[in-house]
Amino acid sequence: MSSTAQFLWFFLAVAAVIAILAIVIFNKLVEYKNLVKNAFAQIDVQLHRRHDLIPNLVETCKGYLTHEKSTLENVTMARNQAVSCLQTLQQQGVNAKSLQALAGAENKLASALGQLQVTIEDYPELKADQTIAQLSEEIASTENRIAFARQAYNDEVMQYNTYKQSFPQLIFAKRLGHIEDASMLQLEANSVKKEAPSVKF
Repeated sequence: MSSTAQFLWFFLAVAAVIAILAIVIFNKLVEYKNLVKNAFAQIDVQLHRRHDLIPNLVETCKGYLTHEKSTLENVTMARNQAVSCLQTLQQQGVNAKSLQALAGAENKLASALGQLQVTIEDYPELKADQTIAQLSEEIASTENRIAFARQAYNDEVMQYNTYKQSFPQLIFAKRLGHIEDASMLQLEANSVKKEAPSVKF
């Protein structure tokens, strides 16, 4: 066999290895990216659930909180802004900018809900209302689900980004259409920090 033929066979073997490697990396990148999308879909479901519960809570509180109108208005405005950000994200796709806007709106909503919860605590008759107690419990349960879904999403983002940035994937990723890293979502819990009670002996 001539040296030219040997070189040709060597070249074809190397090209085949590179092609197979590119296919394997591409399939893995698609798998990880789809896991990220699926994980965000779980967050989306829980955020919708919270957004749907809030108007009922506000409406139920209205009868008791006649002097706390601004608190209820803040919750409603924050909820509407969060709904708007989520709709925009669904239309434009999940990216760093849309996630940052969503996180800002959801954190503002969490703060408004926390303030409403403090207000409810100040009204014993409101706190004792069965409907409000049930809605508050459902919202708290949803908050836990959101936190769990967010953690699962961020774990998938970390796995995708780590794989994409590792060698030899980083050589192929951009050429295979995986240009940007996935962005994590930072959400605050619906709670108002209270100082620990001081104990004196």
